[in-house]
Amino acid sequence: MRVVIAGAGSVGRSVARELIDKEHAVLLIDQSKEALGHERIPGAEWLLSDACELAGLGEAKLEEADVVVAATGDDKTNLVLSLLAKTEFGVPRTVSRVNNPKNEWLFDENWGVDVAVSTPRLMTALVEEAVEVGGLVHLMSFERGQAGLMEFTVHESSALVASRIGEIAFPLDTVLVAVIRNSRAFAPSADDVIEAGDELFFLSSPDQEGALLELLQAPAR
Repeated sequence: MRVVIAGAGSVGRSVARELIDKEHAVLLIDQSKEALGHERIPGAEWLLSDACELAGLGEAKLEEADVVVAATGDDKTNLVLSLLAKTEFGVPRTVSRVNNPKNEWLFDENWGVDVAVSTPRLMTALVEEAVEVGGLVHLMSFERGQAGLMEFTVHESSALVASRIGEIAFPLDTVLVAVIRNSRAFAPSADDVIEAGDELFFLSSPDQEGALLELLQAPAR
């Protein structure tokens, strides 16, 4: 997979290292000479350019990229890059960093963003996931907001306790994709039984979150 990352700061470089370790081809773009340095990320290509200029993106051969990651520290730059990647170069998938949570509403399909990653929101979700029991925690959005990854920790008083997963009628467009129990993650089967303290991870559409929460919070009789 070929990935183009705009922004060679700490975030962009960290993403690049992870992708290179997984044997993906990575090109880093930055307009600062100080940010670029082949010795910092062995195996990465580098391009000194403005990520919002068509000429520079053409030089980066964006049309050959499988994924474009807009990881700069400026939300306007990340939005413009995502839009250009989609409309001018036909990039299949864009991932964009949200620096200011107030701008998060802009990061959608209208600006060419497939996945928006908001560090403040993600940290908030992880904090909630660590301490929240009996509440549905939204971790991440996919497919331009049409699906979300959510976590629910089962309370001991929940009606789900001792229920076989295959017998639970989850809402439409909702899939239980993983369970964490006693620090061990596993893919659930129809015969697995829910236990108190289980962390359940769902993929669900936004319009089904209310029905899912109602099911999960139902008290035992």
